[in-house]
Amino acid sequence: MTKSHTTTLLLLIILCFGCAKPSITIDLTELTISQIHEAYQKGSFTSEQLVQAYLDRIDSLNESLNAITYLNPDALNIAKRLDKELKETGVLRPLHGIPIIVKDNINVVGLPTTAGALALENYYPEADAFITNQLVNAGAIVLAKSNMAEWAFSPMHTESSTFGTTRNPYNLDYVPAGSSGGTAAAVASNFAVGGLGTDTGNSIRGPSSHCSLVGFRTTLGLISRSGIVPLFLRNDVVGPMCRTVSDATLMMEVMTGVDSLDAITQYSEGKTSNNYTQYLNVNGLQGARIGVLRELMDDQTNAEVHILFDEAIADLERLGATVIDPIAVPNFQELSDNQWCGTFRKDVEAFFRDYVNNDSLMTLEDVIAVGTKNEFAQRRLDAYSSINGRWGKADLACLDAYTDPQRIAFREAIETVMDSLKLDAIIYPSWNNPPATIAKFEEEYAGDNNQTISPATGQPAFTVPMGYTTGNLPAGIQFLGRMYAEPTLVKLAFAYEQGTLHRRKP
Repeated sequence: MTKSHTTTLLLLIILCFGCAKPSITIDLTELTISQIHEAYQKGSFTSEQLVQAYLDRIDSLNESLNAITYLNPDALNIAKRLDKELKETGVLRPLHGIPIIVKDNINVVGLPTTAGALALENYYPEADAFITNQLVNAGAIVLAKSNMAEWAFSPMHTESSTFGTTRNPYNLDYVPAGSSGGTAAAVASNFAVGGLGTDTGNSIRGPSSHCSLVGFRTTLGLISRSGIVPLFLRNDVVGPMCRTVSDATLMMEVMTGVDSLDAITQYSEGKTSNNYTQYLNVNGLQGARIGVLRELMDDQTNAEVHILFDEAIADLERLGATVIDPIAVPNFQELSDNQWCGTFRKDVEAFFRDYVNNDSLMTLEDVIAVGTKNEFAQRRLDAYSSINGRWGKADLACLDAYTDPQRIAFREAIETVMDSLKLDAIIYPSWNNPPATIAKFEEEYAGDNNQTISPATGQPAFTVPMGYTTGNLPAGIQFLGRMYAEPTLVKLAFAYEQGTLHRRKP
């Protein structure tokens, strides 16, 4: 090599070295949106670097959890564009550069939406779901899709035909509950900042409580469900699953809004806030009045969960709340009976018609013909193929939370008690029992309190970490509020969270 060639090579090396991005180590442990945005503004790291760090973490840990199904191949490019935007404008969007996990029944362009089922394995949506679009417009980056219980059938565990079984990161022998167990396990394990789950009866709050997360089941009508594979649409809600109340509140804030493709959202008009974060008040429990619904705690309640709940009540009082223990809702059991309707066939066939547009996938029979690897899902498919209407009272119509007399009567009974006692919220354990083992998920399924009230009445219910039982198994406390009382629940949940700090990484 000539001297001139050597000089040229050295010059190129120097120039390339000057252009190279220095390697950086980001501590992903329990990172929050506010911490990330502060880092972006200070130049501590970029969105591109953060996305890469999360991708590396997923690569190293997901095999043991089986929480993530599909990675977004465009995530790094989206991050680069957001970094460029911030550099040019100096302005952060509400969720600017925030990586999130999306449950695999929510439409995201460029990623399949399988609902964990073989019948949808090759379905790639042509458009984002309404909420996906809102999150992306706010600057969020869909990092990956998460595993789920097939068709969202199971509150007990998270098993799909497409990706198998998800494990609880706090103890790998145990379930993360269902059906949003993939999102729960991923967010709890710091695979992203936050995530999305759907909740027909349990599936945000159950997995959140089992994985020491905050989970918001919001008022039916607050957030659109269009572009999401339904289970029972009359009950379905989509919402945030995060490590902190503040992060969940920020995600909820950008998802609210009226959607012409989801008629129930019309009821939210004039009842929402464009600034839910103003209610993040560390002193939010001072002067609050909270009722304890012990009717949901039967004789089989686990002794350790019972102790944790009693300690939570003491904490609420220590933090300034007046706790009325117990409260009673007249005719509670009678009102809660016969609230469920088997609308899966009608709802999923409408989804096929409106979104999938595949002549070979139009009916529930087409789904059954494709088959499933999941014995639990097979039994549910067989049952739902013949069930149509209200369970227990087939003569009563199945209507939404605003027009169904059964649902309205139940809600009014609860809110009448709240009014008479001047209650801000009602509390109970999210589950009366610890998570079940994966090996015996059906036999050990017990204590699920999520199914009884909120799915029927439409009321919002938030779960927050309450502590841990033997085996490092998390438990959660649930705050139930009036319709559209998200501001109140944010205030109470945040104050309880900050006053106890039960959340810890797996």
